[in-house]
Amino acid sequence: MRPVLSLLFAAAFWGIVWYPLRLFEAAGLSGAWLLAVSYTAAFLVLATFGWPGVGGMERHRGKLLLMALAAGWTNLGFVLAMLEGTVARVLILFYLSPLWTVLLGRLFLREPFTRTTAATLFGGLAGAFLVLWKPGTEALRFGVADLMALTSGFAFAVTNVITRALEELNTRQKTLVSWAGVILLSLAAAPLEESLPRLPWSIWLGAAALGAFGFLAATLAVIYGVSRLPVQRSAVILLVEILVGALSAWWLAGEQLSLREWLGGGMILVAGVIAMREEPSRGATP
Repeated sequence: MRPVLSLLFAAAFWGIVWYPLRLFEAAGLSGAWLLAVSYTAAFLVLATFGWPGVGGMERHRGKLLLMALAAGWTNLGFVLAMLEGTVARVLILFYLSPLWTVLLGRLFLREPFTRTTAATLFGGLAGAFLVLWKPGTEALRFGVADLMALTSGFAFAVTNVITRALEELNTRQKTLVSWAGVILLSLAAAPLEESLPRLPWSIWLGAAALGAFGFLAATLAVIYGVSRLPVQRSAVILLVEILVGALSAWWLAGEQLSLREWLGGGMILVAGVIAMREEPSRGATP
């Protein structure tokens, strides 16, 4: 049960983390600068107290580079979408990731692709259409936040599949590689948002604390769980984040979704659950 509980903890954290992110933005610290500081703090803490070494990593340079880039955009795109859009809507579109996982699992892990799997993909994409469709027109309501949510969800699926494939590497190795990707992409994007802001040290220390405690624990929990469960099951357990995010956004920010958006989100959730039922029988990583 430990991998399952780890993923549930991570889902709850990521479902509520939008709130401190918006508080930091209101204080003058933009999303990219916040991630750069937070993940640098998390990286230094883990590297200082648990340096895992680089044994075995040289044989997987290509996969590790791809994982770093995918993890970087997963976090950066997700945070920017949360700051730009509606929390529940962003989460619904982000969590098309189980459907991308089905395709990527077939491509990289040779997991089976059945008629039921094809039906789940169709159902999930139809749900996304409902979320994005603008009634009364033939156009899809597709904003910047929607694009970042969709692409970061795809990057999340890529990260999870590669994490599962790199079974011989330990959790801390994969964590540090993922964080390095987040730091590099955030530092590249931050100057595009704004120059280095002049803020009180308390704001910078708060951002570092969020990384050293919150992001560190949540990322370790995700990598621990994903490394020990089939990728479809991991992705569906993490769907709990949508429920936590929707409830917290309604309670703390007064955000609400239309009936059509909830219906589309429900279709995506059902498709994800069916995808989990289609998972192959694979043993957990010891």
